[in-house]
Amino acid sequence: MKKLHSLFIAKLISASLLGAALFGTAGCSQESSPEEIQPAEKVAEKKAVIYQVLPRLFGNTNRTNKPWGTLEENGVGKFADFTPKALNEIHALGATHIWYTGALHHALVGDYTEYGISNDDPDVVKGRAGSPYAIKDYYSVNPDLANNPAERLQEFRALVERSHAAGLKVIIDIVPNHVARAYHSLDKPQGVQDFGAGDNTQVTYARNNNFYYVVGEDFRVPVAEDSYQPLNGEANDLVDGQFIESPAKWTGNGARSAQPAMHDWYETVKINFGVRPDNSKNFSELPQEYAERDYRAHAQFWADKKVPDTWKKFRDIAHYWLDFGVDGFRYDMAGMVPVEFWSYLNSSIKMRNPNTLLLAEIYTPERYRDYLHLGKMDYLYDKVGTYDAIRAVMENKGSTDKIAEVQASLVDISSHMLHFMENHDEQRIASPQFSGNPEAGKPAMLVSAALSPAPTLVYFGQELGEPANKDAGFGKASRTTIFDYWSVPSVRRWNNEGAFDTALLTKEEKELRSFYQRLLNFSKQSPALLGDYLGLHSYNRKQNSGYGEKQFSFARWSEHEKLLVIANFDNRAVEFNFQLPTALLEAWKLQPGSYLAKSQISNKVANLVLEKDQASTKIQLAPYESHIFAISTAPQK
Repeated sequence: MKKLHSLFIAKLISASLLGAALFGTAGCSQESSPEEIQPAEKVAEKKAVIYQVLPRLFGNTNRTNKPWGTLEENGVGKFADFTPKALNEIHALGATHIWYTGALHHALVGDYTEYGISNDDPDVVKGRAGSPYAIKDYYSVNPDLANNPAERLQEFRALVERSHAAGLKVIIDIVPNHVARAYHSLDKPQGVQDFGAGDNTQVTYARNNNFYYVVGEDFRVPVAEDSYQPLNGEANDLVDGQFIESPAKWTGNGARSAQPAMHDWYETVKINFGVRPDNSKNFSELPQEYAERDYRAHAQFWADKKVPDTWKKFRDIAHYWLDFGVDGFRYDMAGMVPVEFWSYLNSSIKMRNPNTLLLAEIYTPERYRDYLHLGKMDYLYDKVGTYDAIRAVMENKGSTDKIAEVQASLVDISSHMLHFMENHDEQRIASPQFSGNPEAGKPAMLVSAALSPAPTLVYFGQELGEPANKDAGFGKASRTTIFDYWSVPSVRRWNNEGAFDTALLTKEEKELRSFYQRLLNFSKQSPALLGDYLGLHSYNRKQNSGYGEKQFSFARWSEHEKLLVIANFDNRAVEFNFQLPTALLEAWKLQPGSYLAKSQISNKVANLVLEKDQASTKIQLAPYESHIFAISTAPQK
């Protein structure tokens, strides 16, 4: 969802040995020398590649793209647009998982009353198509996305089955911190009660209330800023500056006023997880030693504990979607929810299906280890760290030295840190507000994909260099809108009326997509990318050979595969004598001689020459050129 304004990069602490304790008080982190070998941690059989897509936009071939346009004017994608052909092409790109963002039923401005769905008030809906993170019904899916809204769940089930048939595992969002102000589930199973239905609204807080209340005050719509008008001023019977909510509830970002501000998440309501208004916990705390125990022990810990009602509601929601066929969850703003809840929920999920992928959006590095070890997450966003460091290099605001520092700070958890260069919250690489050049994203993606065994995320259209340079209405340019009815020009051309081929793509788009395809497919097949790691950046920076702050490098290897990753973030060609430290030569057990280094994403080759205790190779890189070189196992004759 929207980023917290207080995001920051983890502060590096003094160097410590790999054997030091991994668990301690909140805020402790591990740092190693950038040139210290990092042994592999076994986390998966192969590296995951997650393709994130908004179904609302993916299959929409309508070219109108009128700012603030209606569904009828601008069109909307459907679940059915993910044909076997489309899904097979996504899998062929290299994806192992597909994340259907906005699949769940969220608040939107549209009339589905004939299906029993109440209309949402534009005064508390962002945009016209609505935020995917203002969930209205956790047991149903977005009626916009169904050809027949009455059969929307059946159509989504068919999509899950088609995805599986194409070799893709399915991820959906769970948004535990907040729900839409008008939450009401039509499709909940028998015996399930809606959020807030049993609340005592006469008190600000009660342990088993699902919401917090501003007792004695009614909700008031925010005061508009910057000439904002719902639906851009279009007449609508529900646009009257009022929304009935009595008493008012706390707003999704924690704002406690009956009248939130425009910059608050006013379209949502904050969920109560048993945390009192003074932030004290009203539930059993998890002993620190559980950081070293598996999900079975966590499930056993909670088996005889009384937990807040909200916890049980989200457990039932997650189990419902597991039984539906979903393979994983991306947790929105997970850091705003107590870690004990995650222990409870995730252990229950793993007991039901231990292969479920659990991914958390979190931006507080000092809490990473607690959310992994105590919260039992599989993966966390590596935004405040690797993404920010790489972006700074791309924007000429930082050095690749920072990337090396970040990797050293994450040495003990690097296998759990999801890498990406685009998602629905971030600006498109090719947008003028970021790099303005999709070619600049090549070294960024290559480094991101090869750094660790953790998954790589690709946002739909990223592989085509989508610039997102048009104002959609509520969703402004530089990010592909998540609030409006819209179509994505580059994806529309790739769609080509359902052919999903390259016929309408430009030469540059074809070449970029080919690069992504080679990179992602190699990354998910390479055993070395699940293996050991050694940073080579600091070592080469000290050699004064022409290698500088716009280059980055490291080694990855397994028993039968040895890789050198070398990236040029510069918009100029560079040449340097690339050298390998003794520690790597010893680890690789190389004998003196000349070794062939072959790029795994192009036809480029180089020779690695080893003489006694030193190995080097002459490297020439064009602007933004980067490579993953595989080193031959025996010297050339």
